[in-house]
Amino acid sequence: MPYSRDENGKIKQRVLSQEDVLQKLEQDGIKFVDLQFTDIQGRLQHVTVPSTGLEDESFKDGVPKLDGSSIRGFTDIHESDMLLYPDPNTYGFLPWNTENLRTSRLICDVSWGYGMGRFPKDPRYVAQKGEQEAKNQGYDTTYWGPEIEFFVFDKVNWSISTPYAEQSYKIESREAAWNQGISASPASFPIRFKEGYYPATPQDTLQDFRGECVAAMTDNFGIVCDAHHHEVATAGQCEIDLRYDTLTNMADSAVTEKYVVKNVAAKHGMVATLMPKPVFLDNASGMHVHVSLWKGGFNQFYDANDEYAELSQLGRYFGGGLMAHARALAAITNPTTNSYRRLVPGFEAPVYIAWSRRNRSANIRIPVNMKGPKHQSKKRIEYRTPDTASNPYLCFGAMLSAGLDGIKKSIDIGDPVDEDIYKLDPIRRNALGIKELPTSLKEAIDCLDSDCEFLKPIFSKEMIEAIVENGMKEFGEVNRRPHPYEFYLYFDL
Repeated sequence: MPYSRDENGKIKQRVLSQEDVLQKLEQDGIKFVDLQFTDIQGRLQHVTVPSTGLEDESFKDGVPKLDGSSIRGFTDIHESDMLLYPDPNTYGFLPWNTENLRTSRLICDVSWGYGMGRFPKDPRYVAQKGEQEAKNQGYDTTYWGPEIEFFVFDKVNWSISTPYAEQSYKIESREAAWNQGISASPASFPIRFKEGYYPATPQDTLQDFRGECVAAMTDNFGIVCDAHHHEVATAGQCEIDLRYDTLTNMADSAVTEKYVVKNVAAKHGMVATLMPKPVFLDNASGMHVHVSLWKGGFNQFYDANDEYAELSQLGRYFGGGLMAHARALAAITNPTTNSYRRLVPGFEAPVYIAWSRRNRSANIRIPVNMKGPKHQSKKRIEYRTPDTASNPYLCFGAMLSAGLDGIKKSIDIGDPVDEDIYKLDPIRRNALGIKELPTSLKEAIDCLDSDCEFLKPIFSKEMIEAIVENGMKEFGEVNRRPHPYEFYLYFDL
């Protein structure tokens, strides 16, 4: 749930009604309200309305301020009239806006106009349907905790404007060895490739930046973060982890984190990106997602009698569903061509479909830092495949679909793999029954096209078709273009 602070400054759960929001708009001197939602790809969209125009009816009847045909992947021009329904519990203040133009935000549900019901390609609707499906199958709730990684650069330039003559990109970072002396404030201690995990200041130049992001999320949006730190890659790779929450709330929070880090970076003249693999020869940004199912106040993934990982049979079935559908899931959890620059051996990203209790070369890990009934609430499955380019509403919804399918069909998760899978030869991997994740977006889309039935209790037919269509379009756009490295390899043939 979103959180706020009590009179003693302690964090407490926050539940806001529409009356609370209208009161806060007046108390906080808010001039404008940003009504926000995401497109299918996960990009945040918004329309800004005067705070005086937001009334009780706005929450009940919706706000008629959306032309769906102008949002990529939504609707055609002949069916464009849509409504936005603000969710009062997503209220947040935008601290980077000008003080005399004080602005707050509300995340919205998207519906057809004219009383025609919810819009089936609204990503937030997928998350909400996922929560309802879990309840339909007898679970009180599901908890989610993503580890969101991203890069913060000083400057990035790219050129595709003259495709017949020039295609290029350039990254500048005060932390990167290749940029020493170029940035306005170069670091005294550059971070070498793959050596960015947990360095102290002054080598970690982004501690204050991350702290400002965390403070903004907690103080202005009611989002609690577990930790923040520098990640493995050079050139400003960061991670901010969110405290576990229910599915839709967590997806809201993940979308908000992306929004906050981009705006705080812009405030400081930098640029943040959730693109998974912007830096060659170094680690990429992932979004490891932790999940558990709860019923009657008990964590259904915990079993004290399981000596290997204290993982219940139900948890094993859930993991079995993730593994069985991992190749199809990739089209949603790793939805860009750049995602597959990350899913390669040698950079800590998962390549193989396997599970283990602490083996980070498997795409499913069961954390075993803590042991015993005292820590049963912490038992969870960590799915390491997703990356930060995914839409959190769709990513979490798809993972839940696969896991519930695994429970419904009693899909066996198989034996754990406690070896470094990267170092195994193909014969050994084959003997252990280890399969590979897709190596391209096209392969992932093809897998989804042939294995999508498990999604249908939560994903609409229209949403699945939109994901497939957009994925194939983007793969084709990238695949048709010559790459600069091809000139290096082939120009003299």
